[in-house]
Amino acid sequence: MRSANGHHTVTSPVPREVWESLYRSDEKAVVSQSPAWRDSLLADGRYQDASLLYEFPSGRQVLMPMARRRLQPPGTTAVASWPQVWGIGGPITSAGQVSPAEAAAVLGDVARRGTLSAAITLRPDADPNWLSQARQFRVEDRGCYVVDLDGGFGEVWKHRFRSNTRRAVRKAERSGLDVEVDRSGRLLDVFYDLYQKSLSRWAAVQREPLWFTRMRMNRVCYTTPRHLARVARHFGEDCAIWVAWHDGQPAAANIILRAGSYVKAWRGAMDKEIAAPVCATEFLDRLAIEDACQEGYRFYDLGGAEPGTSLARFKENLGATLRFTHELRTERLPVSRARRLSANAVSTLVSRGAPGTLRPDRARYSRE
Repeated sequence: MRSANGHHTVTSPVPREVWESLYRSDEKAVVSQSPAWRDSLLADGRYQDASLLYEFPSGRQVLMPMARRRLQPPGTTAVASWPQVWGIGGPITSAGQVSPAEAAAVLGDVARRGTLSAAITLRPDADPNWLSQARQFRVEDRGCYVVDLDGGFGEVWKHRFRSNTRRAVRKAERSGLDVEVDRSGRLLDVFYDLYQKSLSRWAAVQREPLWFTRMRMNRVCYTTPRHLARVARHFGEDCAIWVAWHDGQPAAANIILRAGSYVKAWRGAMDKEIAAPVCATEFLDRLAIEDACQEGYRFYDLGGAEPGTSLARFKENLGATLRFTHELRTERLPVSRARRLSANAVSTLVSRGAPGTLRPDRARYSRE
């Protein structure tokens, strides 16, 4: 579909070759805006491509990644960039800063397309004009932790890693860990077995049934064997499964994705009894960060965490700094609020008020 309003044209869905070209030209584009990420989402089968390409008289092109569920009741279209568990979407632009008028035109059009709701999650350090023109949206801050790789691994090791992380890495080097890197998907089963052990431990910590922990975690970081396989297939060699072995047993594993100028630590899991004494998780991140530096990538994205938590401190110890993303949301009905209230009610019933229970709306993907 292609339309024009006298000021700009809109094409939907966006041809893949155009997406690839714009992605390569946008130096700040993140992994979850890449064509491979889009292909993984659409291969899920639950969503259809609703992406939008805006072309302005200035010559600027703006691509808005967008998807909607295939099955929606008539008159209740919900569009998102991206849907919940798919993370950061937001605009991809050709060279130069968008003007306030261009940003307003894009956001206004997106808001009108969601008859029930429209949501956009902006990437870190997004052009401020997107926020200044988001008057029809409710804006909520989000955070992610990113390691700046400028200067190479020597600079990161000496000046960004904290001393306790350097000590942990040295301990891991003395422990006799064996590390394997797979770019074919062969080690996905090893990762998933470790992930199941992580789920069992989280359930015990949260004092909740394992089935509920699995449901809650899938709500914030959808992780199934089929989903992992889809992502690995579409990223190809840009998806690496790093596994640390100790005495022949898998201790920890990370799934690392790369695209554009970013490397993304996408999923992580461990057998804590094996991994913690030998600092296997710190060692895997150290190796992946060094590899990213050697390959010329600019940023290492460690994902979100609540500031002040042990997970946030782990990421800060690796040299990551907190960068803010923003979720823009407009709704005809309070769908998201109702969803949060329902999830909290269920969590309270399941946990029976156990202290320390993590509410679903506060949950974050944990690499422990």
